[in-house]
Amino acid sequence: MTLVNGILRSEALAAFVAGVVLWLANEGSALWLVPALLLPDASAAGYLVNPRVGALTYNALHNWTLAIVVLGVGWWLASVPALLAGSIVLAHVGMDRALGYGLKLPTSFQDTHLGRIGRKRGT
Repeated sequence: MTLVNGILRSEALAAFVAGVVLWLANEGSALWLVPALLLPDASAAGYLVNPRVGALTYNALHNWTLAIVVLGVGWWLASVPALLAGSIVLAHVGMDRALGYGLKLPTSFQDTHLGRIGRKRGT
């Protein structure tokens, strides 16, 4: 792993932790944390149509912008459900990026902006 990859993964891990802390601080149930963390992956259902649709649906829910906008709206409106949704998206995207999963390219589920999943780096 390069230094840059290490920095990117540590940033993602920090976002994951921040999302979990925000979830718990806004009275999100610890019992529902893991199921809620997995919920954004339902967006991969678009791959049942084809890789282009799959990438579109997956990327729509797996990005920092969505998390920050939903958190901002939740804060602005003092909406606990929006704060919880934003915190889960933040934590989920952070978790994925920390594990090396990135935004999907329309060619294949394995093709991401961070490189191909399953391929050893540098080979």
